[in-house]
Amino acid sequence: MLDSAKRPENANRRLSASARSDVPAFMVMDVMAAAARLEAAGRRIIHMEIGQPAAAAPTTAIAAARTALASGQIGYTQSLGIASLRRRIARHYAERHGAEIDPERIVLTTGSSAGFMLAFLAMFEPGDRIAIASPSYPPYRNVLTALGCEAVPLEVTAATRFALASQALLEAHGKRPLKGVLVASPANPTGTMMTSDALATLIRAAEGEGIAFISDEIYHGLDYAFPAQTALNISADTVVINSFSKYFCMTGWRIGWMVVPEALVRPIERLQQNLFISVPTLSQMAAEAAFDGRDEMEAVKHGYEVNRRILMEGLPGAGLDQFLPVDGAFYLYADVSHFCSDSLEFARRMLEEAGVAVTPGADFDPVHGRRFIRFCYAGATADVGEAVERLGAWLKRR
Repeated sequence: MLDSAKRPENANRRLSASARSDVPAFMVMDVMAAAARLEAAGRRIIHMEIGQPAAAAPTTAIAAARTALASGQIGYTQSLGIASLRRRIARHYAERHGAEIDPERIVLTTGSSAGFMLAFLAMFEPGDRIAIASPSYPPYRNVLTALGCEAVPLEVTAATRFALASQALLEAHGKRPLKGVLVASPANPTGTMMTSDALATLIRAAEGEGIAFISDEIYHGLDYAFPAQTALNISADTVVINSFSKYFCMTGWRIGWMVVPEALVRPIERLQQNLFISVPTLSQMAAEAAFDGRDEMEAVKHGYEVNRRILMEGLPGAGLDQFLPVDGAFYLYADVSHFCSDSLEFARRMLEEAGVAVTPGADFDPVHGRRFIRFCYAGATADVGEAVERLGAWLKRR
């Protein structure tokens, strides 16, 4: 063994982080940590920062997990996932969207997060450029960056109802070619949705230029203004990513799925075999049973609708009267620029002085995000009402 004094001069360099790991922190997790510190000091904090349902998973899912645990048989599954669950997801598309999907095109994933990584690895090469809406979910750009791709943010505005429009996509592609585009409807952080016509127009424009299309449908089922459309009803060449986390309230179970074109099934299966082997078996068993808990989940969704109404009616009275269309998911994206020029500081003071935790818009949009904050209304209705009252009193004191 080498004496420490005799080690090569470059030994310590081996411990340095890679350049690809140099991605921004996920800011909402920092807000959670700050809120936890205040709670540890005895403060009561209302949590509206994290995009997580307060409700539990369906009782059907929990019962299935208990039964599976009692059997003791929790081993690996096929890398693509349990066949019966893949069939059940295909049935879901037929029941909800009238779409006939071959179960062989369905891949189970460790949450939607693994789905994005598998899609990016299977579809893109280092240096490829992928368009995303701005604002959007931060890990889109951060994971793409870590994989050596370039995320290309395209600003959405009121002119297109805050949805990514085909004109903006084609203009960006004309300046420098794009390999892919990723959209979400309902969207995070805005909660806005694309109409069926707008989604179809965008998909056809992308495919006409050879731009691969990824549809993030993780908030499907949580639509209030009008029904959400799946990209699978528009084109079989799209890649759809979804999850049991939001509608089914199973965030910590880490279970999601992809629907992919036939040509990508085997490449993604090979990646899954090597990266993850298979998705947690217990979560797959619970997820299949979750489909039988829709009545419970619809009751939870009704609670979100009540919370949504409380915010939409109460925030203007509190002084926050500018926000984007609140169509779906469980988010409200509010403009606070008439109060401050830095939503980071605004959110910090709101947490410390009003006891309400929200996420600064800079997490979702590095350019214009300091004008906005995101409210998540997936918590208890009483908490949402109290938050509005606290904010009104706090803003009057400012």
